[in-house]
Amino acid sequence: MAYTIDVKDLEAKCAPFLRARWYVVVSRPTDKAEALLNTVTPEHLAHQIQTEQNGHMVAAGPLLSEDGQRFDGTGMFVLNCGSIEEARDICDRDPMHISGARTYTVRPWMVNEGGLTLRITFSDQKMQIV
Repeated sequence: MAYTIDVKDLEAKCAPFLRARWYVVVSRPTDKAEALLNTVTPEHLAHQIQTEQNGHMVAAGPLLSEDGQRFDGTGMFVLNCGSIEEARDICDRDPMHISGARTYTVRPWMVNEGGLTLRITFSDQKMQIV
């Protein structure tokens, strides 16, 4: 039996935490992927960069096999936007999805714990996530 809890109850239990609503997208190749990959990838990457520059892309990249040695074409990205509809709109404009090379699923994610540390050095104008 699956465990479920109403989101309002979950939010109440997590009140001290961040409770940010981000959107996790898993993008999987279709049977058309191999034929389209070389032509669509540059446009897809440009779309990803534009999404990042618009402030919606939190993180993105390929999902590797458990041993880290293979890639089956599945990718994941996390979007910070106002609604699941906005997340779907971003995905629907991705050339990989438009071309039919990939299909996607999107789910809301309540981000509670974690953190990032940035190291910025002024002399060489470099930034590092540590």
